[in-house]
Amino acid sequence: MAHKVKKAAKVLSQRQIAEGIFDMWLETTIAGDVKPGQFVGVYPVNKSTLLPRPISICEVDKERSAIRLVYRVVGSGTAEFALYEPGDFIMILGPLGNGFPIEKAAGKNVVVIGGGIGVPPLLETAKRLSMETGDNKPDSVSGVMGYRNSDGFLFDEFKEYAQMHMATEDGSAGVKGNVIDAMRQDQVKCDVIFACGPMPMLRGIKAYAEEIGAKAYLSLEERMACGVGACLGCITKTKEIDHHSKVHNARICTDGPVFDADDLDM
Repeated sequence: MAHKVKKAAKVLSQRQIAEGIFDMWLETTIAGDVKPGQFVGVYPVNKSTLLPRPISICEVDKERSAIRLVYRVVGSGTAEFALYEPGDFIMILGPLGNGFPIEKAAGKNVVVIGGGIGVPPLLETAKRLSMETGDNKPDSVSGVMGYRNSDGFLFDEFKEYAQMHMATEDGSAGVKGNVIDAMRQDQVKCDVIFACGPMPMLRGIKAYAEEIGAKAYLSLEERMACGVGACLGCITKTKEIDHHSKVHNARICTDGPVFDADDLDM
């Protein structure tokens, strides 16, 4: 894993792409070290807020030495980030986390599954999977994204890298229901799953993977707080005993955010 660094990154662009969802490109030297599924800690200017906000890396452009963050405004920290303009500088720490083990998809039918703000980190994942060649190439790459309605932010961008399927809660686009409903109705071939999204969705994916005999790797970023292991706000239960705490848990930010679903007690 690449060594994380804290340094200023230059804002290249920023725009709003859906209600409360912002899309920001940052110029930073860490771009060359990022694995799909990793994240960065973004520091608010307000010094009363000591801890960085963890935000997943949506996409990497190594030629521009840039990373793309797609995030939802949920509090004062992320509201501050939404005010940044091109040319501004922002402090980040990264790359953080372990990322998705895309090598596990070699020769398999792989599906990337995202829900809500869990969709962004899967774009770079789908891109890397589609770029694999030779013995590392997946047999096929599919994507299943779940949204509340037809706004479907980022959905069209996945089409360059994967055979795409959509589920919406209100039935306004794709399959009415959740991502598992879409998997079943569209008969998506599946040996390996890479997923990120709300915990109920991830529990459903774990159960579905067990049902069909597939391997699932789940990113639990949604429950993270500080992102650097300081707050202990992102503990998840595991089947094995953690060597550090001697109990059945793991810190999502430092041990994850991606876990083998078989290792999780959800």
